[in-house]
Amino acid sequence: MRYWDSSALVPLLIREPSTPRARRWLADDPQIATWVWTRVEVMGAVERRLRQGLLSRETRRAVLDSLDDLAAEWHEVSDVLSVRSRAGSLLARHPLRAADAGQLGAALLLRDQIAGEVTFVSLDGRLVTAAEREGLRVLELADWSGGDPPAPS
Repeated sequence: MRYWDSSALVPLLIREPSTPRARRWLADDPQIATWVWTRVEVMGAVERRLRQGLLSRETRRAVLDSLDDLAAEWHEVSDVLSVRSRAGSLLARHPLRAADAGQLGAALLLRDQIAGEVTFVSLDGRLVTAAEREGLRVLELADWSGGDPPAPS
């Protein structure tokens, strides 16, 4: 099962240099697992691009409609209290932002719930490193074609 961080979902909705890679990952395994707050994080990325003048209002609306369609199909980790507990511990062990610790906490909770391998999909280098250190298989590093992972967003 693949757990998708918001940084890997945004290129599915907004054309970026990493869009072809994200689309390949989705084509390889079309099931997306993520956490309940991811939708808000992606919406934040969309609204930030609008404020920066990188998206028109029409494009913003189309992207948010596509987000609705994508989110209708994905599986969400919704146990916020368990994720919050894990996120606090992760913040003590890794140099993560709070929302990133939530993403990683949700992926770890999912792994424990399914008692199987979870592959973490992210384009945030700091988060990828933390996920790998926490024992998750990391698609980003496994699929990286040379050079360092992308800098944290």
